[in-house]
Amino acid sequence: MSPKPKEELSQDRILIVDDEKHIVGSLKDILADEGYDVSVAEDGLDALDMIQSDPPDLLLLDIWLPGMDGIEVLKTVKTDHPDVEVLIMSGHGTIDTAVKATKLGAYDFIEKPFSLDHLTQSVESVLKLKKTQPTFKGGKSSKHSAKPGRAKDPVTKPFTGIEIPSAKIKSKKTVFPQRTLKHSVVLCGSGLHSGIKTGLILQPLPPDSGIIFGDISSGQTIPAQLENIKSTNYSTSLKKGRSSVATIEHIMAVLHMYRITNLLIKIGDEVPVMDGSAKDFCELVEDGEFEDQDEPYQELVVNKTYSYGSEEKGAPFISIEPSSTFKVTYHMEYPAPIDTMDHTFEYKGEGSFKKEIAPARTFGFMEDVAQLTSMGFASGGKLDNFILLGNGKIINTKLRFKNEFPRHKILDIIGDFYLLGRPIRGHIRAHKTGHTQNVGLLKILQKKILNTN
Repeated sequence: MSPKPKEELSQDRILIVDDEKHIVGSLKDILADEGYDVSVAEDGLDALDMIQSDPPDLLLLDIWLPGMDGIEVLKTVKTDHPDVEVLIMSGHGTIDTAVKATKLGAYDFIEKPFSLDHLTQSVESVLKLKKTQPTFKGGKSSKHSAKPGRAKDPVTKPFTGIEIPSAKIKSKKTVFPQRTLKHSVVLCGSGLHSGIKTGLILQPLPPDSGIIFGDISSGQTIPAQLENIKSTNYSTSLKKGRSSVATIEHIMAVLHMYRITNLLIKIGDEVPVMDGSAKDFCELVEDGEFEDQDEPYQELVVNKTYSYGSEEKGAPFISIEPSSTFKVTYHMEYPAPIDTMDHTFEYKGEGSFKKEIAPARTFGFMEDVAQLTSMGFASGGKLDNFILLGNGKIINTKLRFKNEFPRHKILDIIGDFYLLGRPIRGHIRAHKTGHTQNVGLLKILQKKILNTN
């Protein structure tokens, strides 16, 4: 890693709090080479004294410290100096520790041993965000940290185009502002397929960052892009390097419909299933509050009809055609009690999605659930996180909509289609399809419209 030229040196000030001298030495040298003004404290009490007399811009804080541990230091710093950003470092971290630190106001949680490149990227990201979003105050405790609360009414207006003067645009035109969250928020739950206790942390990112999944343990990142798809068996999973993340479609659908374009999703191996729908993710992003950014983006506008699959009777088939809005029509044919069902959703702002699509839950037949369990899937499937069907009837719950099943299929489509990286304008028509067909059409759109392989 080469140091920055002198004219690019940052004036940002960083305080490292860690009693492992070899780690401190390496961090100090690397960050100094990057142009930061770096100070060091070996314990929490010394750090608080230094912060009280001259607060830094950023605190690199180890959890395990002599005397006062890092969590207590974090609490004190965020109470007395909320504008000081904090990156937590730990060699024995878990999702619970990461969630706790984020709720207390930490910007990020980095597991030791960490990549120096990853750490410097996190430092650069938080300091850049601090400058571009002066109202950002770090973490915010979410009411979703233990179990879902009661849904609240949408508090935002429909997301419409605005005028953004930008050097990147030759003349003023109607465009959409990129969007992130003002605050970090957290959510805990369990994975539908792994059954393991998991959670996620949503963190703001600067413009042009995109949607990125980050592994809490390794620090490795996976951009939410088509080329990183690992599997479409029963859910959509991503993989890059040694890191992977499963069941991303519900959170991606929420980000798509709320038009959130820049976000880091810190996570373990699987997105928590919650109640099998996306309504808790809607509340989560609303808790984070929205921050419209100065940089623009434009929708991916479908200019002609594209399709994937066979139009022969009974075969799965999906297409997208030009439309003045974003619409999805789904047709399904299943055994009783579903039989034949249809639904069409038209996007009229995030409120329409939250009301009509987000509450629709995952469903499965008893025989399919038994087979999935034997294959290592659906280990987290409980009677309160999906609709169980069998013997021609619904076994465990009452439906939220008469046609809840095609609405849930539309939820999955909306999530998968955000892997193109931009909100879409077009009318999707799906006939008995799943994640595999969704991704098949996405690859065609990527090649034909985005002109990439």
